[in-house]
Amino acid sequence: MNRKHFLKISSIASMAALAPFPINLDFSTEISTQELLGKGKPQLYGKDYALRKEANEAFKDMQIDASREGINLYIVSGYRSFKTQQHIWNKKYKTYSKKGLSAQQCIEQIMRYSTIPGTSRHHWGTEIDLIDTAVELPKNVLHPKHYTRNGVFCPLQKWMAKNAANYGFNLVYTNNPKRTGFHYEPWHYSYKELSINYLQKFLEIDLAKYLQNENIKGNSNLTSTFLNRYNQDYLLGIHPRLIP
Repeated sequence: MNRKHFLKISSIASMAALAPFPINLDFSTEISTQELLGKGKPQLYGKDYALRKEANEAFKDMQIDASREGINLYIVSGYRSFKTQQHIWNKKYKTYSKKGLSAQQCIEQIMRYSTIPGTSRHHWGTEIDLIDTAVELPKNVLHPKHYTRNGVFCPLQKWMAKNAANYGFNLVYTNNPKRTGFHYEPWHYSYKELSINYLQKFLEIDLAKYLQNENIKGNSNLTSTFLNRYNQDYLLGIHPRLIP
């Protein structure tokens, strides 16, 4: 690995490390409302990333097997707290707002790829955004073009499409043109054994109640009606295998 490649990986690891990884000594397969919203203190595992125990063990098995075929699975983003998602959302909102977009337009632009704080699947410790560090890394690693045709992560995408389900992982936001919600994310996989139950519990939460007093840009537009549609079109606009 050359120095430039090493520095790029180190930079990605540093960004992932910005998210706080709270540790709780009491492991449980149950999940609280606060944990679903990214505000709890789940027990998390991993190096340069954080996942729930079962998800981490499954990932490590998958990582070992992929390495035998020349693919070095690397998690750019695993667990993400409410605070981190809030920072991502508000930063994007300010950027779009400065371009003259209305509040509703800002929200629509952000929701192409980013979730409303408190609604990210990454809050659950079951999600992974993957790249392959065995290749020369491009700028903006999480871009769909890198995972298709002649993209550097095309071998990664093909390997995951063939093998991920054997380890309990499923692509979340597929390239199905009939799918609603977030844009295609060929890097985002979910550990189904946990996340399918977490999603079922999450859909029972009164989001408007929990989000109304949070410092979220454009919050006044996040009405109960809007959030109900958001749940249906975005949170359920996923791979059918991941729907409860």
